[in-house]
Amino acid sequence: MKNLTSKRKKLYEGKAKIVYEGPEPGTVIQYFKDDATAFNAQKKAVLSGKGVLNNRISSHLMARLETIGIPTHFLRSMNMREQLVREVDIVPLEVVVRNIAAGSLCKRLGLTEGTILPKPLVEFYYKNDELGDPMVSEDHIITFGWADPYEMEEIIGMAWRINDYLNGLFSAIGLKLVDFKMEFGRIWGEYGDVYILLSDEISPDTCRLWDAKTDKKLDKDRFRQDLGDVVEGYQEVAKRLGLIPEGLIGEGGNINEDVAAQLEEIENDLAKERQLKSVKKTPLSKPRKG
Repeated sequence: MKNLTSKRKKLYEGKAKIVYEGPEPGTVIQYFKDDATAFNAQKKAVLSGKGVLNNRISSHLMARLETIGIPTHFLRSMNMREQLVREVDIVPLEVVVRNIAAGSLCKRLGLTEGTILPKPLVEFYYKNDELGDPMVSEDHIITFGWADPYEMEEIIGMAWRINDYLNGLFSAIGLKLVDFKMEFGRIWGEYGDVYILLSDEISPDTCRLWDAKTDKKLDKDRFRQDLGDVVEGYQEVAKRLGLIPEGLIGEGGNINEDVAAQLEEIENDLAKERQLKSVKKTPLSKPRKG
C-alpha cells in the first residue's frame, strides 16, 4: 500500500488524522491513523485497521451526500489510508445531531439510554480541547464571531438534510443512527463568495450506530465502554455498506494487501466540478453567504 504522504510536509496532526500538504494549491491530504482516543484523549489505544475502515466509510458517505446537494471537502480516495480533500478554513464548532438519547445527553438530562427523541436535536460545541469542547448556543456562536447568522442558517439546514439522508441509508442496512458529529469549513469561490462545506469525516468514530434488531453498538462506544471487538464493529458497518470484501482485514487488524489492491478508489465527481479557490488566496474581512 503506497503512502503518498511520506515526502510531503505535515501541516497538522490530530487525535485520529494527520493532514499533509496536497499535490495542488487548495488541497490537502488526510491520513487516517489507527489511534483511538476517548474522554478528551484521557483514554488512548492503537487499533490496527481502524484508520483503513474510517477512510473507506467516510469517503463513501461524503460522496453519497454530494449526490443530494451537500457540498463536501472530499475529492477522492488515494489509497487505503489517505484521501484528497479541499483545504478549508474550519469553523470552530462541532455540530451534533441526536435522534436517540445516548452519551452526554443522558448524563446531562438524566435520560435513559435508547430513549427515542420526539424530534432530532441539534447541538453545538466549541472546538477547544483545553476547555473540553464546551456546549454553546447559537447566540454564543454569533456573539463571538465563530460563524455569522447566514452561515449558521446554512449549517443548520445542512445538518437536518444530512441527518434525514443518513437515517434512511443506515436504516436500509439494519442500523440505527443514534447520533453523529459533524464539522464544517469555509472556502471562497471565483467571485469571492463564501461556501460552507461539510468537512472532517463521517465514520464510526463520529457516529453512534446500533444494530436495528439487537441494539449492539458498532461504533466508538465499544472503545469508550470497554466492550471489545472495536475494529470488528467498524468492519461490520463497512461490510453492510458494501465497502469491503471478505478477507480484507484479518486478525489483529492486519490488511491483506492483495485484496486491498483490488478495491476501486472512491471519486467525488460532483465536488471536482466546483471551481473554488484556496482559502489562502481570497481572504474576506466579513464572510457572506455563498
